[in-house]
Amino acid sequence: MKLFVNDDIRAIELKTLSSESITERTIVERVAAGAAREISLRWLPGTRTVVFAGPGNNGADALATSIELIGRGFKPIVYLFNIGGSSLKNEALYFRNLYKERFPDSDFHEVTGMFNTPELGPGDLVIDGLFGSGLKDGLSGGFMSLVRYINESGAQVVSIDLPSGMVGDWDKSLIERNVIHATMTLAIEVPRISFFFPDKAELAGEIKVIDVGLSREEKERRPTNYYMVDEQSVRTRLKPRGRFCSKADFGSALIVSGRYGMMGASVMACRGAVRAGAGKVTLYGPQCGFPIVQTAVPEAMFESDDNKLVISGVKPQHPYTACGIGPGIGTNELTVNAVETFIKSSNNPLVIDADALNAISRRPDILNNVPAHSLLTPHEGEFDRLFGECDSRESRVKKAIDTAKYYAVFILLKGHYTTLICPDGKLYFNTTGCSGMATPGAGDVLTGILTALMAQGYNSKSAAIIGAYIHGLAGEMAQKKHGEYGVTASDIADHVGEAIQSVFSSQKR
Repeated sequence: MKLFVNDDIRAIELKTLSSESITERTIVERVAAGAAREISLRWLPGTRTVVFAGPGNNGADALATSIELIGRGFKPIVYLFNIGGSSLKNEALYFRNLYKERFPDSDFHEVTGMFNTPELGPGDLVIDGLFGSGLKDGLSGGFMSLVRYINESGAQVVSIDLPSGMVGDWDKSLIERNVIHATMTLAIEVPRISFFFPDKAELAGEIKVIDVGLSREEKERRPTNYYMVDEQSVRTRLKPRGRFCSKADFGSALIVSGRYGMMGASVMACRGAVRAGAGKVTLYGPQCGFPIVQTAVPEAMFESDDNKLVISGVKPQHPYTACGIGPGIGTNELTVNAVETFIKSSNNPLVIDADALNAISRRPDILNNVPAHSLLTPHEGEFDRLFGECDSRESRVKKAIDTAKYYAVFILLKGHYTTLICPDGKLYFNTTGCSGMATPGAGDVLTGILTALMAQGYNSKSAAIIGAYIHGLAGEMAQKKHGEYGVTASDIADHVGEAIQSVFSSQKR
């Protein structure tokens, strides 16, 4: 699913207005209908509801939503900010007049100067329509004070379009206390890019998307660098298997993993690879890992390093179609040497994870020898060790955009909304996953999945998009069965096949 920056969304809206011969008022009415529907599904009409409407289109949305809510039995208390008495934009002015005409005896307050803040408490519902995506800079003055008061009141908050004070696109300078902390945000047409960064996503709360009927043709035509990975986008990339296939059709996955005391990482990676459908899976590891891997994952073969305890040189004895390197290998000097030598001798894209990334961080020049279109899969700590300290998820993604382009690699930055950064600057935000996946070995399972997909012929981009989604979906399935505290990496691996089948099956439902 395509995502768009504010300017693109506005351009799509204008194109819709011209092609369908409708007005902005129609769009506001569609927003209001969707917003009132979502609110009434969650809150009862008897809930004390306080609406704060700004002078622009976001305020118009809030006023129109208030009208819809009255029709559903709510009795909103409305505060419209018209500072100076002449600051209302066209649609806000129209819906102000309509509201007062229809409900002359309602609890409506037009704020033109001094403002007495109404009392708010935990039992109240606030409809935030102060400022939406049209806001270019942070809040200040009285609006900043009002937002802080709302946040401190404990009231539940529904923000229309965006939490007031938040910018829909990139915004490193965001100050949390100056932004509405929403319980739920009603995004218009598509989620905003800012919702996929943890600090902002937390402020937006639960995201619901209101379809206002913007031109599908224009959305498809307009280019973008931002995508949300959903089930449909994964299903279109997954290739079904033929009736007469054999394991020879699905490649050979080599996993370079493990050291003494860390062979569990190898087991998890192999389990992920086997469940993701590789035709053959081989673990290359230290001699100490032989009985462990052969016992825990009998479906996988084992090739032994010359060293008993660590990997000292990666010298596989058979051909392979994809290789994942890093889980549990450590950063022993022998291993770092082995990683460097292996990467320099590799011509095809690799999956590089965990301690292989840490080894590279010790010798950054290795990056210059990483094969083009390799897939690097760091979590935030590994990313910072490799590319320098960053103070936020957003700054990491920005740095990753430049890094992926410079080295011609794909970077799969793990975390909630795991993000694929491509060499051409495109970003793909994954939408599956859950808190139960914060468990040791979960990333190793992902390495196995990615390697298996690449072994089956998927390119690095498709493998990352599919793999991250399937990994997260398997985690959700495991959490449903075991609870968020009880999920293990083995549970995630065990649900990988089921997750893949679920994506295929959804087309038939």
